[in-house]
Amino acid sequence: MKKLLVISSMLFMISACAQEEKPEIPPADLQIKTAVLPAPEDKKAGATVYGYNEEGEVVVLREGTNDLVCLADNPYNEGISVSCYFKALDPFMKRGRTLKKEGKNTKEIREIRGNEVAAGTLKMPDSPSMMYIFYGTDAAYDKTTGALGDGQFRYVIYTPFETAESTGLPTKPHAKGMPWIMDPGTHRAHIMVGPN
Repeated sequence: MKKLLVISSMLFMISACAQEEKPEIPPADLQIKTAVLPAPEDKKAGATVYGYNEEGEVVVLREGTNDLVCLADNPYNEGISVSCYFKALDPFMKRGRTLKKEGKNTKEIREIRGNEVAAGTLKMPDSPSMMYIFYGTDAAYDKTTGALGDGQFRYVIYTPFETAESTGLPTKPHAKGMPWIMDPGTHRAHIMVGPN
């Protein structure tokens, strides 16, 4: 009898863990509403939106008509984080998602994409490219409207291979909300503008 109870308990724990690993995927319309939160008002309606299907795969939820691509919140991550970026960044972003799906970690993804950019098989934008990010807590997220009560903006401008010397930007912020350059001199070089 004891063995049966132990086995039952273990099966219950395994089942509970499995349920935790597969979160509820929000409906497509809610994912779209949330995904476009960081976008400028005049870009929201025409943005392409990627989101998640029932299997947790990234899929196109809406084809767009303008130059902005938005990514819905990843339901497998804690908190809410959505982003929109200039379409010239899409090959770079897609490649990162593909490599992550293959089980690569952050360091491996950076190295692989860097090698591919150097080899000319992965194209980075030729000019500065904008990314808008909006993030907050699960507790402040309204699952009926897609609103995020405690949301904050962060802005990223990708400027591949630029440096502190070529831009005049510092490599660390010395005040809240000020712009600074991260990963200077690399394919990932980008100007960060954090929340105030």
